[in-house]
Amino acid sequence: MSLQQSVDTLLQASVADGGVPGVVALATNGDETIYEGGFGERVLGAGETMTPDTVVWIASMTKAVTGAAAMQLVEQGKLDLDAPASDVIPYLADVPVLEGFDKDGHPITRGAKRPITLRHLLTHTAGFAYEIWQDPIAKYQEAADLPGITTCEDAALKTPLLFDPGERWEYGINIDWAGKMVEQVSGQKLGAYMQENIFAPLGMADTAFRITSDMRSRLAKIHARGDNQQFDVLEDLEIEQNPEFEMGGGGLYSTVRDYAKFVRMILNQGRANGHQVLKPETVAMMSQNQMGDCRVSVLKTAAPDLSNDAEFFPGLEKSWGLSFMINEETAPTGRPAGSLAWAGLANSYYWIDPKNGIGGVYATQVLPFADEKSLPLFLDFEKRVYDSLA
Repeated sequence: MSLQQSVDTLLQASVADGGVPGVVALATNGDETIYEGGFGERVLGAGETMTPDTVVWIASMTKAVTGAAAMQLVEQGKLDLDAPASDVIPYLADVPVLEGFDKDGHPITRGAKRPITLRHLLTHTAGFAYEIWQDPIAKYQEAADLPGITTCEDAALKTPLLFDPGERWEYGINIDWAGKMVEQVSGQKLGAYMQENIFAPLGMADTAFRITSDMRSRLAKIHARGDNQQFDVLEDLEIEQNPEFEMGGGGLYSTVRDYAKFVRMILNQGRANGHQVLKPETVAMMSQNQMGDCRVSVLKTAAPDLSNDAEFFPGLEKSWGLSFMINEETAPTGRPAGSLAWAGLANSYYWIDPKNGIGGVYATQVLPFADEKSLPLFLDFEKRVYDSLA
């Protein structure tokens, strides 16, 4: 059976069984697409078919793009991976470490022992966290009357650190601050910088923080899986379209076809569509462990409606490069050690395998994250891609 037939059968079966309302997937090598397909509906019950040009919220798949933007500016000497980030954004010199709460629920904080750096931010070792997986952050937000990160209000970034920079890995708002650093030294809004320096050179015409009318005509809605395994369409769930800040950690909308162009750029050592977007040595640096002995840990949910407990390949060591997760051992899907990957909250996923020169992009629009049906479906898709190489 061909790869096309194998994956088509897999994805069709999941939609038919009610596993996901709609799904799109694409696999690529460094030169061209080797699989693409879409099944199910953009909005359950509305009759519009999911296709490879369907626009989806890619959420934290945005992080790799923001990381690439930051690294372009490192190449130019405008940003420094290891200088205090407060040299660019003075506020970052004063972010406190949260030690707990007193009997009245007031936060107890102290000063950090060392400066936050861009390297800390890109590796999620600065000490920042997300309220979705860390209840102390949600408690602090309530005590300080701070909005959640997806409001895209500047005040949402004023949460404390949970530990001193460099001490461990904790997934959080780090890349949003990296995006702020890109804006500060480039003099452009993040989306405008990305459009000029990443999207236009790569031909990514369907990727943006703001949904154009053309993109909206192909937009899939997010669905919530209920306890009864039925899906509710979340009609109003959309990232703020007139934000105070463009969320470098999770605000982009895109298509699997567009994101595959970014994947191909990484596979080709920074070059794609006739443009050298990043230097080969920069891509090599981004693709290697940049956080020493720290390791990626399980994300324990503090908001079950938004995320299940989440970990890729439990039991396998995972490190972090400059905005990519790196599996340090061969994964059960066939993904070799040294591959790059991450995901988006509404169950979109990608991987980049430099060893074999292949990668994949997959998207559903389902909550909670690490969905019981969508995440295994992504891994089954990936395994079939590797099986086809044998």
